Amino acid sequence: MEDETIISLYLKRDEEAIHASSLKYGALLKSVAYRILNNSADAEECENDAYFAAWNAIPPAQPKSLAAFLGRIVRNHALNRYDYYTADKRNRAFDLILSELSECIPARDTAEGSLEEGETAEHINRFLKHTDSAKRAVFVRRYWYSDTIKDIALRYHFSESKVKSMLMRTRSGLKKYLEKEGVTL
Repeated sequence: MEDETIISLYLKRDEEAIHASSLKYGALLKSVAYRILNNSADAEECENDAYFAAWNAIPPAQPKSLAAFLGRIVRNHALNRYDYYTADKRNRAFDLILSELSECIPARDTAEGSLEEGETAEHINRFLKHTDSAKRAVFVRRYWYSDTIKDIALRYHFSESKVKSMLMRTRSGLKKYLEKEGVTL
């Protein structure tokens, strides 16, 4: 079923929208949540929470890309759950991913910082828009989907060292770009 049809089902408040979303995007949403949480049951729960949140958000929202809309919702739910769980313990794989980005993206722990996060996200999007498509794809797979270096290498038929190098150079370029734009650590 096409995204426009699924969105129209949400707009009509037809429960078939949730079933259609699950059929089309369920595996993707579970994968995104699992990469963050490393727990199948939690990933499934985040997926279900995403459908509920989409049901409550559409209408008034009318997303252009249902995959991106649902992906963002499930990722936010997984990150919130991750924050809750890591109050006492750690997911070493996801901590590593976050630590890689901490070198170039500032942490914002204040209310003022929350406003700046939106601006930082816009800067990152602009930077990625002007980045080589292969580097952009590798960056997004690592830092949005939380794929492992090995998984990215297999997906794009690169060596693991090439993936690491691409990520390092992209992070370095992003850091320089953000500094030039006045976004400081």
